[in-house]
Amino acid sequence: MANKVLESFENTDGTYCVDIFQRADGSFGFEEFRRDAEDCGRWQNLHKYGQHPYAAGQAALESAMEHIDWLEKDKVWRW
Repeated sequence: MANKVLESFENTDGTYCVDIFQRADGSFGFEEFRRDAEDCGRWQNLHKYGQHPYAAGQAALESAMEHIDWLEKDKVWRW
């Protein structure tokens, strides 16, 4: 079973995004992606954070805000 994306945030120019997701086992996580013109605009997983489990979506979101500089702390949805 694939991860269920709960929320996705993009930077202002649409070249980076962060997905907050829930795994089939009930744990949560987040991952950062990037897209470039040379990749035909497809999202590329940066493979930095997705393997770390969190007990709650809020914990994954807070960790994402700590680790990803461009993520606008005042504009994200909170659980």
